Amino acid sequence: MKTAPSTPPRPQGPRASPVRTLRSRGRSLLLALIVLLALGAAGAGFAWYKFFREEAQPEWVTADPDMRFKYGSIGAERDAGIPYWIFYVLPRMFPDKLPGPGGYAAFGVVWEEGQELPVGFSKKVVGFPRVANNCASCHTASYRTQADAAPVFVPTGPNHTLNLWAFFRFLVDCAKDPRFNADNLMAEINLVTELSFIDRLLYRFVIIPITKKRLLEREAQFAWLYRSDFPPWGRGRDDAMNLTKYFMIRWPMDDSFGPTDMPSLWNLGKYRADAGMRMNFAGDSHDAYSVVIDSALGLLGAAPKDNAEFLGEVRWLIGYVSAKRAPPYPFPIDAGRAARGKAVFETTCAGCHASARTGTVVPLAEVGTSPERIGTWNERAAREANAVVAGMGIERPGLVEAPLTGYVAAFLDGIWLRAPYLHNGSVPTLHDLLEPPERRPRVFWRGYDVYDPERVGFVSSGAEAERRASRHDVSARGGGNQGHAFGTGLPAADKADLLEYLKTL
Repeated sequence: MKTAPSTPPRPQGPRASPVRTLRSRGRSLLLALIVLLALGAAGAGFAWYKFFREEAQPEWVTADPDMRFKYGSIGAERDAGIPYWIFYVLPRMFPDKLPGPGGYAAFGVVWEEGQELPVGFSKKVVGFPRVANNCASCHTASYRTQADAAPVFVPTGPNHTLNLWAFFRFLVDCAKDPRFNADNLMAEINLVTELSFIDRLLYRFVIIPITKKRLLEREAQFAWLYRSDFPPWGRGRDDAMNLTKYFMIRWPMDDSFGPTDMPSLWNLGKYRADAGMRMNFAGDSHDAYSVVIDSALGLLGAAPKDNAEFLGEVRWLIGYVSAKRAPPYPFPIDAGRAARGKAVFETTCAGCHASARTGTVVPLAEVGTSPERIGTWNERAAREANAVVAGMGIERPGLVEAPLTGYVAAFLDGIWLRAPYLHNGSVPTLHDLLEPPERRPRVFWRGYDVYDPERVGFVSSGAEAERRASRHDVSARGGGNQGHAFGTGLPAADKADLLEYLKTL
């Protein structure tokens, strides 16, 4: 029986050596690692470009000091900024949450003709365009000499028309609304701009969800704005020290409530700590440098990215507000009456407002005004706030670590534009301030911008004031108009002369 011939073995090449195999695998791993590193670098570069790269603001903002104050960035866009296109469409999507018609104008912001954003709102690219606030949002005044006149804007003046309380609530209320979602926001954004494919994806899946989360995180910090036993601040006021407590040192909400007027910042360098002067209404800060730092940190919402850059901006702001002077009174002044009024001022007012006592704290028992503002702050809060700032590596004289005992006797430059009066804005005009407390208006409307040259303040009654302003009731908490009875017993002629002199300051 024949058997099939066996298949001859195939010739085999030389076996790969272990060294060669290891080298081949090493090259493959190295190639894979290079590819991964390249992809990682590309991804990191993409992430940096789309989320973190910073572009300088345009020269029209940075080259002019007034424009820089009004629209310049202080760095708040990084952590506290709102993506520009979300900011743009919020009033269109949520008109029911605005305090009135007109989009953001309903909040009483100062808005210059031709500008895309109100004064005090900065726009800067940090990966993508973002909007944040700067100091000018609360510290730019506006007035009209008559109802049909164009508004006059005064940088470093108090923004008596701004409804900051309503603005804060608007942002939180929008984020809480189920309509705040990627589908609805993108549909609205697509109506006003054409984003690139990549940017549409980023907005839908990253930017909108993160913005909603960040705004909702503010709800706890703004909780006291929703208390039914706390009245709205009203236009031109904020609750500054409670903002500091709840945002800087993250205290739990307490029962204190002390809204105050937005202050003017012009000629801020006149307050000198080396002369024993204090800053803020209750003298709770040592100097202007500390005040500007703390205010700017509140706007940033986080520690500065670069302390040297941040403090450089602070120093620029200090120089700017120190050089600014109060604007002149825009109506005719009777020189003879003003001269007589100066004599009345020197015997009645100068002891606090033009003497060594100016800029120092007058005891509450002496001035007699509402104590609510003092109750919002204490020595422990000052220590903790100073520790927070020191922990950021920032040195400043800081907040006064001592009990608050009264209110600072203010300088009176530009007093004509600082209505309403008293620290809590509870007296509409200087004419009313020279009346005994029981004869001052019990209810008036604050935040209307037409000026009243006779009573020296803003028009605070009438249909148009009621339509455009907010109601102030002195019986509501934080709104009391008691105290400061100085000059209330003067003869009518002396009061009229004094008012004429005050217009010249």
